[in-house]
Amino acid sequence: MADMDPTGGLWNWAASASLSEERVHAALAGALERTVVPLGPETVAGAVLCDVYHVGGDFPTLIDVYLAPESLAEATAASAVAVRLEVEIILPDDTLDPTRFVLARPDGSLGLVHADEVETDDGPERRRVRPCTGGLTGCERPAA
Repeated sequence: MADMDPTGGLWNWAASASLSEERVHAALAGALERTVVPLGPETVAGAVLCDVYHVGGDFPTLIDVYLAPESLAEATAASAVAVRLEVEIILPDDTLDPTRFVLARPDGSLGLVHADEVETDDGPERRRVRPCTGGLTGCERPAA
């Protein structure tokens, strides 16, 4: 069944601390119960690929996950990884608002936030994270 293909996902997260690639891979592997390997020419069948790199901002570790399982909600996976790493993880939400994100907290909870994002040569830097008013369903864009 093509709609059950577990290899098509792409997740782009940022963590609120400077983390090593090894630590991120271990947390992701534990959360997904799958092998996680670095992005590169050699892959392992069925493995999730993960690229970890660093930028500035309040969320300096960028985590790009390739071949993520589509059978697991991205926010659920981010929450499990945030708990394992004991850091906040920010990920895009499902709206077209470029300032709105889902925040996975180290206690496993999820919430909506706004953040300022600046594209740099190293990747996107996210700063000034603030709560989203209106809860998980009705977030208003804050006044500038």
